[in-house]
Amino acid sequence: MMNYVKKLLLIIAGTISLVLGIIGIILPLIPTTPLLLLAAACYVRSSEHLYTWLITNKYFGSYIQNYRLGKGIPLKAKVTGVSVLWITMGYTILFVVPLMMVKVLLFGIASYFSWFILKQKTLQKAEE
Repeated sequence: MMNYVKKLLLIIAGTISLVLGIIGIILPLIPTTPLLLLAAACYVRSSEHLYTWLITNKYFGSYIQNYRLGKGIPLKAKVTGVSVLWITMGYTILFVVPLMMVKVLLFGIASYFSWFILKQKTLQKAEE
């Protein structure tokens, strides 16, 4: 029963991430590649069928395959991802969270993920 619940939650999380990633293809403020990678990570742990469908999809499978092959993440995705991360974390740190320790923790989390995104290789236009 627990494995079923875990798989179901991973499928739901992957599907939400996939939908947001698809919206990100259209809207420039939503980071497409990280969301599609999250969807792939959820699907690979929950449904081989959904994972295979995702990575072979003609519209967004290339985002995941380029990352997995070491080609990198598009510059637009990097800039958008880091920008959205800092806008949301900055707002939360400044206006939402009252505790200093939580603010420091959020700042550390945002810094780590910014570093992680920026250290990834940038996908060159010819490789897309």
